[in-house]
Amino acid sequence: MMNTKIYKAVYILAEELLEANNRGNQEAFDALYAELQAICTDNENTDNDHPVQWETLADFTEELDEAIVGYEKALEKAIAINSKDFMSSIAFSMAVLQVELGQNDAAISNLQNAKISSNKIEDKELKNEIHELLAQLLED
Repeated sequence: MMNTKIYKAVYILAEELLEANNRGNQEAFDALYAELQAICTDNENTDNDHPVQWETLADFTEELDEAIVGYEKALEKAIAINSKDFMSSIAFSMAVLQVELGQNDAAISNLQNAKISSNKIEDKELKNEIHELLAQLLED
């Protein structure tokens, strides 16, 4: 279970990062990103380590290759705590970037894993997105 204080901090930072991004304020974005990165690094391999902070960091990582590395780390953490919700959402986000980079085989592999873990989750919208993207890639 994640520390509520950290969860709130990550959530607030995510909202502020989104806002800075929407306003095109790179300076604020970079400062907030560094703050989020520090939370991830400080909590890594402690009891407060949690996939949500790494997934959020990857969501806001501008370099696609780096973002994928971030999602891989988040996925490891999700598998370690056996969180099907996080395993599904992280693998899906990673697959979307892999498609953008033309790494379709890697994307298919992530989506197949996401499909399996998403059998156990409530989020029907995510299940559909996983299913649709996988079907689309397998058709090509």
